[in-house]
Amino acid sequence: MKKVLIITYYWPPSGGGGVMRWLKMSKYLPGLGWKPIIYTPENPDASVVDESLAKEIHPETEIVKTPIWEPYEIFRKLTRKKKGEKFKAGYISEASSGDWKSKLSVFIRGNFLIPDPRKFWIKPSIRFLSKYLEENPVDLIVSTGPPHSMHLIALELKKKFDTPWIADFRDPWTDIDFYNKLRLTKWADKIHRNLELEVLEKADHVVTVSPNCANDLTKVPGKRVEVINNGFDPEDFEGLATSPDEQFSITHFGAFNRDRNPAVLWKTLGALAAENHDFKEKLRIRLIGQTDDSVIQSIEENGLKDNLIQMDHLPHKKGLAELAGSQVLLLPINDAPNARGILPGKMYEYMALRRPILAIGPTDSDFAQILAETNAGAAIGFNDSSGMKAVLNNYFMLFREGKLQVQSASVDKYSRKNLAQKFISLVEK
Repeated sequence: MKKVLIITYYWPPSGGGGVMRWLKMSKYLPGLGWKPIIYTPENPDASVVDESLAKEIHPETEIVKTPIWEPYEIFRKLTRKKKGEKFKAGYISEASSGDWKSKLSVFIRGNFLIPDPRKFWIKPSIRFLSKYLEENPVDLIVSTGPPHSMHLIALELKKKFDTPWIADFRDPWTDIDFYNKLRLTKWADKIHRNLELEVLEKADHVVTVSPNCANDLTKVPGKRVEVINNGFDPEDFEGLATSPDEQFSITHFGAFNRDRNPAVLWKTLGALAAENHDFKEKLRIRLIGQTDDSVIQSIEENGLKDNLIQMDHLPHKKGLAELAGSQVLLLPINDAPNARGILPGKMYEYMALRRPILAIGPTDSDFAQILAETNAGAAIGFNDSSGMKAVLNNYFMLFREGKLQVQSASVDKYSRKNLAQKFISLVEK
């Protein structure tokens, strides 16, 4: 077997979307002739933990860990959080408009922790991996970010070993939705952009998750950025037989931050509930996972408190089982400058469940194109209240008739197995 070193911050028992891309990709690499070697922190400060994901690791995977020091306890003291309290996804957006201590924490994060709070793991990792690679050569190095500190580790290894290196951008760096909220000085902004450009220049290949993200990352003349989508693992859906809810349930799974709060949805649901007693009685809004307080507040302000069901983060397969029974699957996109390129990993799992998807975001986006291509659901603009009302009325009518379903097609191209093959074809080409 050939060997690939994958440098990733997110790995089980950490949970959430950041883990899935390379946990699932590595699962199918041995069948394609590649042995995955995972380099990851021994003690990460993960926002979500999912012990069940350890079962997903392929038995031929080698896992190498070293300790990491992160400044999060300092941040907790500064922002008056309890010791060990988890930082929610979207913390920067929330803190950037908070009190002066929260704003100070964001300023420190953006201007002194470059590129991110995991920067203190860069030098120890370079030392450790330099020695490791001298004794255990590999055929390929992959770094996946964010956190983009992972790319800076690979950058230095590339200079020492000249091993082929692929930089994988699961999310952008200077084009990410919260970048303009980091309260950056001109000096810090220049450092971020220079480091990003060096990674893009020195990596042998750059891959990302959507066409719009690829366009944003095409900053080096003549250098192409390849798209390897996220996807779904068919094995996760074996035996997942659940009958649809008897209620008109609209379910979201995963982190639900302030920037994703779909005001048009809550306003429209509130209006429909006020107009139609049956709609009010049947409606259930289920939010599974970390949810920002602003989302709950919006729901309650629209008279939907009694329709809301909140659940803590669930192990991955239990979460899928909950989703499988939902009448509608909610996919809100961050209302941010890069919204057209955002393709949430959960979208592909929603598609595999073959329940109607209600997506909220730009209708000329990558996610809207995939939903149309696969006939998996509807995409509604951030402020399109009439379009939202029409879709919800149609979904509710079909629900009452027992006909709410989708005839999706071409979904299998987004299976993790097929995407792993696409990745290896890129490598071997």
